[in-house]
Amino acid sequence: MNDKLKKLHTQYKDIPIPQELEMMIEKNLQRPPKKRKRKLPLFLTSVAAAAILFTVGLNTNPAMAKNLADVPVIGQVVKVLTFTEYEMVKDEYTVDIQVPQISGSSADIEALNEKYAQEGKLLYEQFKTDIEEMEAGNMAVNSGYVIKTDTDEILSFGRYVEVIVASSSSVMQYTTIDKQAETAITLPSLFKDDRYVEIISRYLEDEMRRKMIETKGDEMYWVGGTEWHDESFGVFEGISPEQNFYITEAGKLVISFDEYEAAPGFMGLVTFEIPTELLQDVLVSNKYIK
Repeated sequence: MNDKLKKLHTQYKDIPIPQELEMMIEKNLQRPPKKRKRKLPLFLTSVAAAAILFTVGLNTNPAMAKNLADVPVIGQVVKVLTFTEYEMVKDEYTVDIQVPQISGSSADIEALNEKYAQEGKLLYEQFKTDIEEMEAGNMAVNSGYVIKTDTDEILSFGRYVEVIVASSSSVMQYTTIDKQAETAITLPSLFKDDRYVEIISRYLEDEMRRKMIETKGDEMYWVGGTEWHDESFGVFEGISPEQNFYITEAGKLVISFDEYEAAPGFMGLVTFEIPTELLQDVLVSNKYIK
């Protein structure tokens, strides 16, 4: 499957980013992102790419999708309008991809929905192409979403994807929206400058090491300084400036890592809540993080 996963990765990168989304990102960041340097095991790159590639969006083809009306509202301003589902079972190959569409009339939300739609159409069609080319074996893709926070101010929800090809791999991609302004909240937009990258990274490194020692290796992370660490599997060097995150109902920042991103695969998806007092000096305000 490696060649197929590489093909998926290439096709995904060729998806054009809507102009509105580029403008949104530029507006929120207001500065060039700092390049991330982090070692990962080479044999994991195709697995991670496949999982990321199956992050799906709205399906607009009525022949291929099932639209469920009258779904519950998940916010006063931002809500789920349509719940779309791709389904197929063919021999040993199955796909069940359920995706929310974000409501709202802002350029941010329209751009995100457009991007989700493009991803969904391409990835579902690629799934069908791949299973036609497979001579034997099995493949399953399951995707949906979970709401982490829904307050008067913000909505944080995660789109999860599980890809099973001999073994399984999972990712969770979070989106956080200011419901009143109908704008996407990025991690850099929460801070005055890029000092947060180093502050959070060093806290996480210490926290990972503490957990490894406390559990005597039952929890494993790619950080040195303990007898259980094997550098041949990678070294955690820090978060990305755009690291995956969500905000809790209590206003706490939670940093999220996919499988293999900061720990061995058996650890699954791992998250860490960051103490607000650690971030106070670099926060733009306490509007979202309290």
